[in-house]
Formats: sequence, structure tokens, C-alpha cells
Amino acid sequence: MPQTIAPRVRSLVLLLLAVVGALLAGAAPASAHAALTGSDPQQGAVVDKAPAQVSLTFSETVSLSDDALRVLDPKGGRVDTGEPTGTGGATYSVKLKPGLPDGTYTVSYQVVSADSHPVAGAFTFSVGAPSETTVTVSGETSDGGVVGLLYDLGRYASYAGFIVLVGGAAFVLACWPRGAGVRAVQRLVVSGWLALTAATLGLLLLRGSYTTSGKFADVFDLDLLGQVLQTKTGAALVSRLLLLAAAALFISVLFGAFARRVEGEGEQDRKETRDLAFGLAVGGVVVAAGLAASWAMAEHASTGIQPGIAMPVDVAHLLAVAAWLGGLGALLVALYRAPVETPLGTTVVRRFSQVAFGSVVALVATGIYQSWRQVGSWSALTGTRYGQLLCVKVGLVLLLLGVAWISRRWTARLADTVNVAVEERGERVEARVGSAGVERRAAGAGTAEGAGEKGDSAEKGASSSASSASSSSSASSSSPDAEPDPERAAQLARQRAAVDTARQKRERDADPNRYGLRRSVLAEAGVAVVLLAVTTALTSTEPGRTEEEAKAATAASSSTSTTGTVTLDIPFDTGGEDGKGVVRVDIDPARAGANEMHVYVTRPNGRAFDVPEVKVAFTLESQDIGPLPVVPDHITTGHWSASGVQIPMAGEWKIAVTVRTSDIDQVTVDKNAQIG
Repeated sequence: MPQTIAPRVRSLVLLLLAVVGALLAGAAPASAHAALTGSDPQQGAVVDKAPAQVSLTFSETVSLSDDALRVLDPKGGRVDTGEPTGTGGATYSVKLKPGLPDGTYTVSYQVVSADSHPVAGAFTFSVGAPSETTVTVSGETSDGGVVGLLYDLGRYASYAGFIVLVGGAAFVLACWPRGAGVRAVQRLVVSGWLALTAATLGLLLLRGSYTTSGKFADVFDLDLLGQVLQTKTGAALVSRLLLLAAAALFISVLFGAFARRVEGEGEQDRKETRDLAFGLAVGGVVVAAGLAASWAMAEHASTGIQPGIAMPVDVAHLLAVAAWLGGLGALLVALYRAPVETPLGTTVVRRFSQVAFGSVVALVATGIYQSWRQVGSWSALTGTRYGQLLCVKVGLVLLLLGVAWISRRWTARLADTVNVAVEERGERVEARVGSAGVERRAAGAGTAEGAGEKGDSAEKGASSSASSASSSSSASSSSPDAEPDPERAAQLARQRAAVDTARQKRERDADPNRYGLRRSVLAEAGVAVVLLAVTTALTSTEPGRTEEEAKAATAASSSTSTTGTVTLDIPFDTGGEDGKGVVRVDIDPARAGANEMHVYVTRPNGRAFDVPEVKVAFTLESQDIGPLPVVPDHITTGHWSASGVQIPMAGEWKIAVTVRTSDIDQVTVDKNAQIG
């Protein structure tokens, strides 16, 4: 039999690998987290005069607030007019105040992508010439700091609460109906409901600050809360709270009426239990699917390619995770906390193994689709943070499956032990019943023989029996054993029951197979906790497909803007007589590698200025490269040229031009330009 199964397993594995390869190879355009792909002016650009507006282009449409785009002068003052507007597609602009002086300006943006995650950043451009600025350019977003930490903890708690709530309830209904009356299981499911409810309320309050200022003081800002309620994420959180109210009713019926009917032994009780279990199953699936949809409708699944397929797949993925990991938590609690009078049999464990297997199959199918949709290529799988986290998640799932396989082995051993114990117990019962029958027959014969003797002496002992009965009655009335104290008797009964329960628990826990199953299930739960943390990090990370597309779009925009000639006009003043003018530097094609450079020097009136000497130097300060000197050849009056000027790499280069107008009068002026 194993020989016939092995080829099938290998074929199935090869088929899955082929499907994964085909999905990852055939990537189509998608988006999730928004990314800045272009701007006007560009990052690091030096323009001759102040622009009328600043425009930013993202990889997808984004949501803007009044302060989403800000432009700050060198001293940190705002020079934009506020109220950014969309100018078509995913491009947004904000107008600037007129008459801006020369200097370096900082553009800061804080937007919310279509999948509800905040995206922020900043860059600089200069008017006339770069200057010192007091503004700190930072790539940090509002999702950092205390508010960001609390929001991430809330997301983790909400996922954990959902898994415990849905998985615990499913475990009771599908695997262990008698567990509805176990207090430890009840506390587990109720704690999941409380965690999910508290986390949802917290996320709703934190959302406004999380996507805007990032300040803790804004958490209780009612205006921000009103804005959140009008967003897709706010609607999803409110829907989740409404569904949690229905879940509370479900829990009360499960641990109330259902738990009482399960304990019934009559045919009517069993029929009512089946009907109630069916109703709870249908209602529970509807509520659980609705709760899962509150994530799908507001996060990665709701944007990008194939959202109509991705959202139901995401719901199925979340339900499978809950059934597997939440059921695992309920099984762990039952193994450690189940009372002796409500034992956890091997049948329950086997049922859960079947549920877990079905959940794993669903996870594999939905996970393959989600991986293709969010990653899209092998390079994104290995070269982006999302892809690397996804690899870690897959590794943890494989580890979890390995530990689960060990648990199945312990379950099989435990089942064999229980079967042997049942057979031995049956043999002992049969032997005990047989010996009891022999004793009853012997006692009956002895009673018949002594009946005559007792009858003959009945009259003789009547009077003496009466007197002795009277005396014994008075004696027994004075004896403490005749009428025991009810409270004392109840206390002794409780003590005997506690001792008996402790003995049975010791005997049950002494089983090495049950102990091994407990350890393996505990290990599964530990891996599941780490897996949940990685999954939470994945949901807040920019998908690999989007990250690569943003890089490609940025590179294309940079290539388009820098292909051709970069022209810099730099005024100079050597301080001597006839020492003022303008030097123009043309670099073509302004890319890494060989370039052609032309330098033109003119007087303030625009006429060619034939100065004694012109020198140029290139410096890439961010990489500590340069200065790279270039001495152009004099071509004609006011014109110098150099061919084959090698620029080693792309970046924001400082181009310094030294102009000498006499033997003693010279000056060096510079300007920054994005090359490559």
C-alpha cells in the first residue's frame, strides 16, 4: 500500500511546484501599497525660478487630507496654499505661494493607499541654488512611534482574538460537543471575543492619528474619528463591531442551551441537540465569514488585480487559519484543563486531525494564489521584505506541519492504549460479574437452611428482642453515629469526591502517550504564535509586486527626465572689474557613463564672455565620490567643450565651475543636478 501511495504523493508535489512556478512566472500588473513614482520638480532638482505648484505621482490612487502635501521653506515655514487636488490619474498637486526666494525647499507627503496603509516621505528641491535648511528630511511615517506600536499590537490582538473565537467555537461544534460545558473552553472562547472586541475599538480610535499626525494626543480627537468613519477602513471596523454583537449571542447559546442539551440522555434531547448544533453551525459560519470579510474588504485583497476573486479567497484563508490554529488552542486547553468527568477521548483528537487536514489543504490552495498575487516574480520573492517574510511564513507552516505529524503519531499511540485499556476493563468487569453470581447463589442456599431454625426460636426470643430493641434504641439515640451531622456528611462526601478526582487525574496524566501528545500540541501552539506575528507583519508590509513596480516606474521616470541635456545656469561674480556674468553647463545625455559637456560663459547682457580659464568638477557627496576634475577645451569665444566625460554612477551630483576673469580674480560656483 505505501508503495502505491508514494508515487501519487510525488506527483502531487510536482504538480504543486509546477503551478507555483507558472503563477510566479506569469505576472500581471497589480498594486497594493502606494509608492511615489515621480514628482515635479524632481527630487534634488535645481530650478531657475520657483514653480507655481508641486506635483506628486503615485503608483495608485491615494486618499488625501488637507495637510497631505506640504512644502516647507529653508526655515520650516509652509509655502503651499494647502488643499491638495488631484490632477488626473494618480497625480496630485498643491499650489505654492508666489514670489518664493532662492533656496532649498522640502516637500513632505502623508497619504493613505487604497489598502488602508499610510504612506509618507519627503524630498527636497532648490530654487536658484541649494541652501542650508533647518527641515529634517525623514522617510519615517506616522505609523511609527507609540501610536504605530499600539496600532500594530491592536492588529495582532485582533487576529489572535478572531482565531481563538472562531477556532474554539468550531472545535466545540465539530469535534467535542461535550466541551461546551467545560469551563476552561468557555473562558478561552470568551477571551477571544473580548480580545477581538477591545482590539477593534482600539483600532477605531487609533486610526485617525495613525494615518495623519501620529500623535497620541489625537487618538481621542472626535473630528478625526468622524473622518475615519467615512473611510473604507472605518466602515470595516464598524461592521466588525456589529458582527461581534451577533457573535456574543452565538456564544451565549453555545455555552447555555446547547451545553445543557448535550448533557441530556433522552432521544428527544439528542434530537434537539442535533437541530441546535445545525443552527449554530450555519449561524456561526455566517458570522465568522462576515468577520473575516471585514479584513478582506479593507486591506490587500481589496486592491490590485482580481479583487473579486482575491476577497473571497482571503476570507477562506482566514477561516482556514482560525479552524486550524484556533482549534489547536482549544485542544491544548482541553488536554491540560479538561475535568475528569468530561474526558477528552481519542475520537475528539481524531476529529480535530481531520478538520486540521482540511484547513491545511485550504491554506495551501489560497496561499498559493495570494503569494502569486502579492509577489508575482521570483526576484520579488527573494529581493523584497514582503517576499522574505513570506519565505519565513512558509518555513514556519512547514515546521508546524512537521510537529502536527508528530502529534498524529502520539494520537495513534494513545488510541491503541485506550483500546487495550477498554478490553482489559471489560475482562475485569466480566470476571467480577461472574464471581458475584456465584456468591449470590451460595448466599441463597445458606439462607434457606437457616430459615427453619430461625422460625423455631422466633417466639422464644420475642420478649427479649423487644427489650433489647428498646435498650439499643435508647443507646443509638445517644450515640453520635445514629444521627450524623448533615454538614459534616456533605463535607466528607466532597473530600472523597475530590480525592477520587485527583486520583483519576493522576492516573490519566501518568499516561506517557497523553503526556507526549500534550508536549507536541504545546509545541504546535508555540510555533503558531510566531506564525501569527509574521502574518501580522506581512499584512502591514508593502507587497513585493508593488515594490518592484514602484522601483521600475521611478527608474523609468528618472530615465525619461534625464535622457537628453541637463542645463544649469549659474551666475558668478569674481569681484574684480568686469567680473560678473553667467556660466551655462550642458551635459548630454546626463546618465552614468560617457557624457558630452559644453560650457558657455556670457556677460550680464547675454553676449559671449571670453574668460581666461574655466574648470569643472563633479562631486557625489552621498557616496563620497569626487571631486572629479574636468578641463574643457576652448572652442570659440565664450564656448568650451569636453567629450567622454565619465560619470561613474547615478545620483545627485554637485557640479562646481571655476571661472577666472583675470590673473587674480576667480570664483567657484556650483549647483546640484540629478544624473542617471
